[in-house]
Amino acid sequence: MSAGLAPAAEPPLLEVHALARHYRLPRESLFRPGPVLRALDGVSFTLQGGRSLGIVGESGSGKSTLARLVMALERPSAGSVRLLGQDLHRLPAAALRQARRDFQMVFQDPYGSLDPRQRVEAIVTEPLSALGAPPRETVREQAAGALEAVGLRRADLARYPHEFSGGQRQRIAIARALITRPRLIVADEPLSALDVSVQAQVLNLLQELQRQFGLSYLFISHDLAVVEHLCDEVAVMQAGRIVEQGEPARLFRAAAHPYTRALLEAAPSMDADTPRRRRAAPQNVVE
Repeated sequence: MSAGLAPAAEPPLLEVHALARHYRLPRESLFRPGPVLRALDGVSFTLQGGRSLGIVGESGSGKSTLARLVMALERPSAGSVRLLGQDLHRLPAAALRQARRDFQMVFQDPYGSLDPRQRVEAIVTEPLSALGAPPRETVREQAAGALEAVGLRRADLARYPHEFSGGQRQRIAIARALITRPRLIVADEPLSALDVSVQAQVLNLLQELQRQFGLSYLFISHDLAVVEHLCDEVAVMQAGRIVEQGEPARLFRAAAHPYTRALLEAAPSMDADTPRRRRAAPQNVVE
């Protein structure tokens, strides 16, 4: 490299540009089209590799719609989602299936997101099956490694979801997301269905996995304290738009937008001594 020249900036892992999703609602009159719900209306942001972006807002603000569009589970009405430079919504089906190796999702409900009829091995290796899995023994070793990474045991591969607690089920869901060694994990309210003490353990796990594997998170939550603890940046959504974005330390202490201030006033205490934010999870118990 020539003297005096700075290294080129690394391109973003995820680029969301002017993303919109509109739904046509049932018509109220036989002679008029149904009204349009603008669930997302021009959302843009970028996310660098190894970093976390928190998305916060009240129910109905568009957070989960954004997650589905980033995961290419729905098509946008306008705009684009680029992962590693590829526009996911313009990829042919076969190419999109292969691209999913780099992005996976963890859902809110640790009970409903796991098939109760399947053993853990089948659940965790499901993303590999969609990619055209390697030999069975190789897949089994990968599944065992993913389970051990989230604090479970190789022997758990042979068990069924009903044999685990809610926190353990969410660990299985995280192991399923890890199995392809993705660059990005979209986590849609992954802690909200868990007890508070278990939330702390899973939050610590997510942080450790990020350090270990260099993961990026798009972390959707209504819990501002969790977002402040985990995320490098936060975007506040209202009525399908991002109304404010920035580092949590600044945004949560000197919010500029009235809606952000209203969210903060409605939230539980975010004082630095709040046990839920600062207490490390117990290391000898895995829930």
